[in-house]
Amino acid sequence: MTSDAPAESVTTSKSQLAYEWLRDRIVSHRFTPGYRLVLSQLATELGVSTVPVREAIRRLEAEGLVTYEKNIGAQVALVDEGEYVTTMQTLAVVEGAATGFSAPLLTAEDLAKAHAINDRMRDTLEHFDPRRFTELNEEFHSALFLHCPNEHLIDLVHRGWSRLRMLRNSTFSFVPGRAVESVAEHAELIALIESEADPIEVELAARRHRTATIEALLKFQHAQG
Repeated sequence: MTSDAPAESVTTSKSQLAYEWLRDRIVSHRFTPGYRLVLSQLATELGVSTVPVREAIRRLEAEGLVTYEKNIGAQVALVDEGEYVTTMQTLAVVEGAATGFSAPLLTAEDLAKAHAINDRMRDTLEHFDPRRFTELNEEFHSALFLHCPNEHLIDLVHRGWSRLRMLRNSTFSFVPGRAVESVAEHAELIALIESEADPIEVELAARRHRTATIEALLKFQHAQG
C-alpha cells in the first residue's frame, strides 16, 4: 500500500521530526556543546534520509543552537558566558515588549491561570527543583504574553528561551534565592496588569523582572570569582 500524502509533505514531516528530536537532545544536554552532528549517523538513527536532517540542522543553526565549523561540519554551539548574559538582556527586551502588547488583551481567566501557575511555583520552593521551576517560569510568562499580536516578537522570545536552555539548564540552580524574589515579582506583575496600567509600564516591569535575574547571577559569579 502506498501513501497518498504528497512527497513534499512527507519530507516536511520528517524534517520536523528530526528538528524536534535534535533540539530535545541539545537543550537537555544529551548532545553537549561541541558535539559533532554527523548527517549520515543521525539519519541512520532516525531512519530517514540525510535531507530532512540537513533541513533540521539549518533551522537549529538559525536559532543559534548549532554552528558550522570549517573542516568539522555541524556541531552543537559552544557555551559562552558572555553570550548567556547578552541572550538574557535581549530576552528582557523582547519578552517585556510581548508582555506589554498582550497586557490590555488579557482576560480575567487568563490572569487567574497566571496566578495558579505562580502558586505552583511558590509550592516548589520548599523542596526546590530548579529545572521544574524554570519550566513553570516559562509557562507563567507564556500566559502573560499569550495575546501579543506581534508573531515576530513571540518567535524571538521562543528563540531566546531555546538558546538559554542550551547554555544552561536553569539559572536558579546557581542563585536559588532568586526564585523566591521571582515569585513575588510575578505577583506584582499580575497586579499591575489587573490595575489596567499603561502597557509601557507593564513592559518595563517585565523587563526589570528579567534583568534582576541577570544581576543576581552576575553578583553570584563575582562572589565566586
